[in-house]
Amino acid sequence: MFDFKSATQRQRSLFGLRVWIAALVVLMAFGLLGARLWVLQVQEHEGLLKRADSNRTAVLPLPPRRGDILDRNGVVLARNYLSYTLDVVPAEAGKIDPLLENLNQVVPLSEYQVKRFKRLLADAGRFSMVPLRRDLSDTEAAYFAAQAFRFPGVHLKARWVRQYPQGLSAAHVVGYVGRISEADVQALDAKHELGNYRGTDIIGKKGVEKSWEHVLHGTTGIESVEVTARGKPMRTLHRIDPSPGEDLVLSIDMRLQRIAEQAFKGQRGALVALDPQTGEVLAFVSVPSYDPNLFVDGIDHDSWRELNESENFPLINRPVYGTYPIGSTFKPFVALAAMTMGKRDAKTRIYDPGYFEMGKTRFRNAGSVPYGNVDMHKSLVVSSDTYYYSLATDITIDSLHDFMKPFGFGQKTGIDLDTERVGVLPSTDWKKKAFKEREQQRWFPGETVSVLIGQGFSAFTIMQLAQATAVLANGGNYHTPHLVKAIQNTALKTQRPTRQEPSHRIDLKPEHVREVTDALEQVTVTGTARRAFSGVQYPVAGKTGTAQLFNLKGSKYKKDDVDERLRDHSLFMGFAPSRAPTIALAILVENAGWGSEVAAPIAREVFDAWILREDGALALSRTP
Repeated sequence: MFDFKSATQRQRSLFGLRVWIAALVVLMAFGLLGARLWVLQVQEHEGLLKRADSNRTAVLPLPPRRGDILDRNGVVLARNYLSYTLDVVPAEAGKIDPLLENLNQVVPLSEYQVKRFKRLLADAGRFSMVPLRRDLSDTEAAYFAAQAFRFPGVHLKARWVRQYPQGLSAAHVVGYVGRISEADVQALDAKHELGNYRGTDIIGKKGVEKSWEHVLHGTTGIESVEVTARGKPMRTLHRIDPSPGEDLVLSIDMRLQRIAEQAFKGQRGALVALDPQTGEVLAFVSVPSYDPNLFVDGIDHDSWRELNESENFPLINRPVYGTYPIGSTFKPFVALAAMTMGKRDAKTRIYDPGYFEMGKTRFRNAGSVPYGNVDMHKSLVVSSDTYYYSLATDITIDSLHDFMKPFGFGQKTGIDLDTERVGVLPSTDWKKKAFKEREQQRWFPGETVSVLIGQGFSAFTIMQLAQATAVLANGGNYHTPHLVKAIQNTALKTQRPTRQEPSHRIDLKPEHVREVTDALEQVTVTGTARRAFSGVQYPVAGKTGTAQLFNLKGSKYKKDDVDERLRDHSLFMGFAPSRAPTIALAILVENAGWGSEVAAPIAREVFDAWILREDGALALSRTP
């Protein structure tokens, strides 16, 4: 007979045994897991951490090669060359001071380089590449490479470095690059372009380097690599090559540029020469100048102080930033205004006794010279102030403002440079905004008298005067002035011209333009510029100017009695050949005196250099 009770007990005993065995197995398994975990987390922690780090994947930006800048004939103004740099990764380098001390025995480090490195180090992450020394020579790079094992965390890299082979020449045109600042980062982020600058540490700061940054920079590439704990690449996982920036071909002619710069003979001033048929800038001079190479890797303190504190202000881009009274060079445009408005016929004569009276005020000619009966032609040839003073009873300041504005006076010309200023083209509305006191906001007739000869409240850039001269030379077409003639594909060397059609046309009557041009031609034959253009082989139309800075209050001007910085400016505007102009220019020499004595001879040198070939033959055809 089956013993049910005994069978049940055996089953319970067997089940209990199985439970104990299962529990023991589970405990042993957890014990083994715990032991393994202890081994991994404690005993083998350092080794496993290194192994994990050795398999780290890094996504590296590949900065593009920046485009070159050339003149119209292929002369290099800005280029790149390969150089070596030392970068430090703080997390790998250990203690910085002993590292720098030992490294200085292998690769010399200046005090400035060490200070700059520590300043950058304070703002950098632990795994960031912090630049320590740039522009290592081949010898220094080779010597460090042989000793690199002694300096963990110090990396030798090759990089593209910007160079300006022309130095001071055309520096204000080309500008310079510099390290990307916090302000640059914010500006790039606002334009959603920050990602394209990963791995790049320079950006255009001035000149066309800045205004054409979007063309010169290129597109950043990326590379995914497997690296060791020390950052050494093991293998490339994925790569997108960077696209280099495009080259810029400028309209500047460096031969003409150097001749124009040398013609100033160390005097301060500005010159702009344009092709009146296209708006291309042929020469752009701001003297004194500076060496843009100083700024590429950060200018040193002494050099910056020398430039920034110089009383000659070499960093100022005079043609577009400096604003000046332009004196008698304004008269040709006032003559055009008088004829266009129907206020005075070119043949109408007025009597010039050497002065003009309005109320109780007497406005005098330069030197109080009387010119007798003067028509418009003679007024420009001899530069009669009285002829233009007398127009104050016929031409209002607002009508003059409206006529001059389309020429570019008191406006940004649109040239492809930064820092261009508007200047002052006076009007009743301008004065109301410029002055706070109600009585000062009122426009007085005597103020119009001064404006009509380019004095008073008038203040224009030399770029504006050159542009207005070019508009006059081509009969009224406003071609926006530009420095970049073409954009060139770096690899294919194909070019895309930037030339544009005229932005607008001023409705000038050809006979009025001819009246003014004929008079300006005579200025260089028998007028105020006759000495400077004696023996010239081509017809030139031009006008000298002398802009007064110091109020004589009725006394006679004596150069030696006035502080040098308060002496008159010397000016010239003109174009040549006058019947088929290929060049129009404006010149100002600061505090140099009569335009006929200083500015006009400079114009002669520039005209000769552009129009006459080296063999002396006359070249009236356009230079390619």
